[in-house]
Amino acid sequence: MTHHQHRRRARIAFSDSAAKQLENLTSEAEIHALDRALVVVSVNPDVGEPIPGSAAGPQLREYADEVEHVRLLYWVSALGTVVVVAFIEV
Repeated sequence: MTHHQHRRRARIAFSDSAAKQLENLTSEAEIHALDRALVVVSVNPDVGEPIPGSAAGPQLREYADEVEHVRLLYWVSALGTVVVVAFIEV
C-alpha cells in the first residue's frame, strides 16, 4: 500500500493593485476563469514560469491559462504557504 502525503493548498492573497483589478471584474465568465486559475496556482505554486529579474525580493512567476485566457503574475512566500497575486489579466 502506498502512502501519499497530501500537500495543503497555499493561501491566496492579493496585492493592492491586484485587488483593484479584481473589483473591476464584472462578468460571471471572467470570475469563473479567474477562480480556476487561482485553484491551479494554490495547489501547485511552482506551476508558473519564473520571470527573470533581480535576486533582491521575491521571485515573480507568471501563470497563463490559454484555455481560460487568464494570466497571473505572483510570488510565493518563503514557506510556500501563501501565493501573492500581483497582477490579473482576464
